[in-house]
Amino acid sequence: MEQTNHLFFTISALLFTFFSFARSQSFIGVNYGEVADNLPAPEATAKLLKSTSISKVRLYGADPAMLRALGGTNISVVIGAANGDIPSLASDPAAASRWVAANVLPFIPATDISVIAVGNEVLNSGDASLAAQLIPAMQNLATAVAAAAPNSNIKVSTVNIMAVLAQSEPPSSGAFHSDLTTGLKGILQFLTKTKSPFMINPYPYFAYRDDPRPETLAFCLFQPNSGRYDPGSKITYTNMFDAQVDAVKSALKGLGFPDAEIVVAETGWPYRGDSDEVGATVENARAFVGNLVSHLRSMNGTPLMPGKSVDTYIFALYDEDLKPGPTSERSFGLFRPDLTMTYDAGLSKSGSTAQGNSSSAGAPAKGSPAAATAGWCVPKEGATDEELQTNLDYACGQAGVDCGPIQPGGACYEPNTVRSHAAYAMNQLYQMSGRNPWNCDFQQSATLTSANPSYSTCVYPGSQ
Repeated sequence: MEQTNHLFFTISALLFTFFSFARSQSFIGVNYGEVADNLPAPEATAKLLKSTSISKVRLYGADPAMLRALGGTNISVVIGAANGDIPSLASDPAAASRWVAANVLPFIPATDISVIAVGNEVLNSGDASLAAQLIPAMQNLATAVAAAAPNSNIKVSTVNIMAVLAQSEPPSSGAFHSDLTTGLKGILQFLTKTKSPFMINPYPYFAYRDDPRPETLAFCLFQPNSGRYDPGSKITYTNMFDAQVDAVKSALKGLGFPDAEIVVAETGWPYRGDSDEVGATVENARAFVGNLVSHLRSMNGTPLMPGKSVDTYIFALYDEDLKPGPTSERSFGLFRPDLTMTYDAGLSKSGSTAQGNSSSAGAPAKGSPAAATAGWCVPKEGATDEELQTNLDYACGQAGVDCGPIQPGGACYEPNTVRSHAAYAMNQLYQMSGRNPWNCDFQQSATLTSANPSYSTCVYPGSQ
């Protein structure tokens, strides 16, 4: 019975992944920043978004042209009230009403505004006065929305950085900084009362930047690794994203809010950086975002929140060429100003941008049907048993991967070798992750083949 359930789950996962490419997904969002002088017209951006599986956009303000362009697209929008607006919003309910009248009412219901994010990273701004005014500002805005648009279901929240946590490793020990707990309790009481999400910005890239070891990179990029064991929960984590999100979950539980909804307001990976910015490459950015998207589409969730993907906004839709700081700050864009892909993370519904161009001229886009149905994933000729054992352990540890056939007595147990067993498990993971080329990387120890590796009674899932 257990093997039958595994098989059913695997088939269901494969079917979900296959059909997911043809429509938007409610849990995949993107950030749209405007610190730039070369952005496409709002209408072109709306058309681009409709060509992808992105269903949510986070604006840092309330750009009226962008809000109008998103009208009728069924793309939900987070809008922002700037940090500089907080004092007036907090002190004057009439100011909150005016803000809603100017930035919300002209655009709904045509534009699906889902959340107003009050301020950005306020608790870590270093301005204690501003932080103290955050809750009154949120309350006044919520009251103004309820009065002006009672049927809109628009939520009010604020966005935090991971630095609100004093501890995040291991995830079960996640805890907020003690000097922030009073303010956070007030915020969370408000969020709980209004059924609004707790918004946080986890960035595995920064975790790797601070610990640039090869094993950390694999852990951050959702690539095969030995995992990190959490003695508190007795869970072995296989990627940094889940570990960071579950650390937030643990911190919320420790503060008395175990059921607070978590939304990832930002996460991403720069595709370019200065000479001293380790890991900021196109290859790593493609691997992180592509594998993150596959992870979200699997609906596995995190170990502490299984079976449902956390709503996640990828940073960012375009580069912001006027941002100060290191090169990486201006190098997170998924798309260029001409609407072509910076790299293909499998977000396009058709495998091409709105203009029909991919970043790899002459080659099928990685998200295209031609690339996404390419045969089977098997070990490379020179892959070592040590590499393949790591791949085997990693693949069999992922939900939806059925390794029953390579257990004693299973149809694929013989030949009883690491290479044979790893081949079966690696292909299983490749098939259920979206069948994109980057799903068959395994730290460069795997390759795609059009030759069916099935034999005797051992059948490898796949297609010609």
